[in-house]
Amino acid sequence: MREAPVVLALALGFGLVGVDRFLISTLYPTIARELGLGYGDIGTIAGALAIAWGLSALFMGNLSDRIGQRRVVVGALVAFSLLIGASGLAHGLLGLVAVRVVMGLADGAFTPPSIAATIQASPPRRHGLNVGLQQCAMVLFGLGLSPLLVAYLLRHGMEWRYIFLLFVIPGLAVAAWTWRVLPKHEPSASRGSNQIEDWAAVLRFRNVRLLMAGMLCWLTCLITTSAFLPSYLVDHLKIAPSDLGVVMSAQGFGAMLGAVLPAAVSDLVGRKPIMLVASFGALVSLLVLERLGAAPVSLFAALFTVSFFTNALITMTVGPLAAETVPTQLMATASGVVIATGELIGGGLVPIIVGAIADRFGIEHVLQVPMLMMAVGMVLSVGLRETRPTGHFGRLGSHA
Repeated sequence: MREAPVVLALALGFGLVGVDRFLISTLYPTIARELGLGYGDIGTIAGALAIAWGLSALFMGNLSDRIGQRRVVVGALVAFSLLIGASGLAHGLLGLVAVRVVMGLADGAFTPPSIAATIQASPPRRHGLNVGLQQCAMVLFGLGLSPLLVAYLLRHGMEWRYIFLLFVIPGLAVAAWTWRVLPKHEPSASRGSNQIEDWAAVLRFRNVRLLMAGMLCWLTCLITTSAFLPSYLVDHLKIAPSDLGVVMSAQGFGAMLGAVLPAAVSDLVGRKPIMLVASFGALVSLLVLERLGAAPVSLFAALFTVSFFTNALITMTVGPLAAETVPTQLMATASGVVIATGELIGGGLVPIIVGAIADRFGIEHVLQVPMLMMAVGMVLSVGLRETRPTGHFGRLGSHA
């Protein structure tokens, strides 16, 4: 398998997944005004996509271990490329939720097999680096570049409904290229004879169980901040609308570097030390962010740091730690199980709860939930076993 083309194609695909998921975040204040949505509705929209993402990752990750990654990855790319334009057709909460659910199914199908394919295309000494490069594209495109693009297009009079349509053709082009560079291969037989046996097999590993709980914590932070921070900044801190896109872009740029640099360093020093440092850094950064006023430069710096550490945790969790813990033929299954837990609860139910809290007690309280969950994540990281490969094939800690 050619390493560079495969990693690049899967990175571009994941970048479009990021646009698919997060483009709407910067548009929330505009959409909410036009459609008459409240904070609870924003939480419902974000949570619906995350729940669909989690369910799809759970089933499609295992399916890709059985039928091969190429068919699942390319099928997902085609589906969400066509669906992203449908978000602009919604005329109310129900329609928007319905579209986001279907999009979440496609996005979730892409994620586990793309991570497994990236690791299989990479030598052990570059597992962390290459997964980090793939993961960083999601946040660079979805949280870094798209807020700037949205701010520019809205400022120049483009209606929010048409912004979604810009990404349909690029998505289909990436799907065609991915089909060409991702080789067709016969997948290894899974240990179990069905999905339930495969899920049971990966759940026997202590790391997988800890990573499932950790992913809940990391996704709580990522989804809560991306969905509610624009409203927090505009409604609570009263920052100028012209500054919103710039401040929110910090989430993308911080997460981009957080995906690559800590993962690359983990190839040298190990996975567990990175998890411990990142969970502590994310908690401290959230505490700082909550105490800032309407100062765009300070807000940018604090959000950059929160996103750097949070995405380091997510990248390590769904990538090297999950994949290196289990046998090769169950890598996508393990990643899918971990992603499903985080998305269903941390990405799905928590934003709905946070939206209800914001409606009842005020938007100024939305950062308290991710702070609590990040503290829990620090404790979970202590119990992880090291998985960094010690040679071309050897592993540390890949036992139950």
